[in-house]
Amino acid sequence: MTGFLDNILGGIALGAVYALVALGFVVIFKASGVLNFAHGSLLLFGGYLTAVLHDDLGFAGALALAVLATAALAGALDRFLLQRGGQDAHSAHVQTIVTIGIDIVLLTDLARRIGGDLLSLGDPWGDAVTELGPVTVADSRLAAIAVSAVVIGAVFALFRFTSWGLSLRAAAEDLEAAALMGVRLSRVRAGAWCLAGALAALAAVFLAAFPAPGLERTTGQIALNAFPAAILGGLASPTGALAGSLLIGLTEALVVGYQSDLHVLGEGFGDVAPYAVMLLVLLVRPAGLFGAKGAARV
Repeated sequence: MTGFLDNILGGIALGAVYALVALGFVVIFKASGVLNFAHGSLLLFGGYLTAVLHDDLGFAGALALAVLATAALAGALDRFLLQRGGQDAHSAHVQTIVTIGIDIVLLTDLARRIGGDLLSLGDPWGDAVTELGPVTVADSRLAAIAVSAVVIGAVFALFRFTSWGLSLRAAAEDLEAAALMGVRLSRVRAGAWCLAGALAALAAVFLAAFPAPGLERTTGQIALNAFPAAILGGLASPTGALAGSLLIGLTEALVVGYQSDLHVLGEGFGDVAPYAVMLLVLLVRPAGLFGAKGAARV
């Protein structure tokens, strides 16, 4: 029973971190219709900056600078590489392909810089643990749940109570109609990309924290486990991204925790479990758990 509770807490913490990444996928898709496959490399960029700067600036200063720099990089990539192609449905498909090229370039450079090292981000939790009844949980996991809850709540408030959030929701419904009503689509896109970049940099801290050994060049690829969460929740639904992330996090934690009982599925099944869950959900609900069926006039 103790092991089960430990896996549940670990899954919730992992799902909370995935939610930060999945929200980035969703907000970019809502603003532009683009699937950002460079999201993992943006996360790795933010984590790398935090790792190399924390000795000089302290953890808080390094993280703040990394979040701002990653947000600026994401906004610049959209402004100078993607928006030049226009904002219709066809260009969104082309821009999605362009993000794959961006991801390759960024990951290649960052992998060269990191090499085979394991980088510490200097987080204040270290390897400390807390006993919650019969369960012993890493402080980094408790911090991941608490920080993610606050940040996600702030993002939902941003969607609901600000003019930018209203513009984003209008653009998600109909780009052309939103533009005709005076919505500055370029500003909405820029805000979406910057927000997604900031969330990715923040998520990097918890993906590299204990019990993980540190930031490595494959951390960005691990973050892409949040992609199935965004898909199965419904790419246009922030609520779906949150629910999907928790489902993926719990699934991954339970599969890894009970790997010995699931040996018939193979030792590496934990790595593909998120995608297996995504496929199973999409077989039943092709639009995702919270996705709505679109209507087309012919």
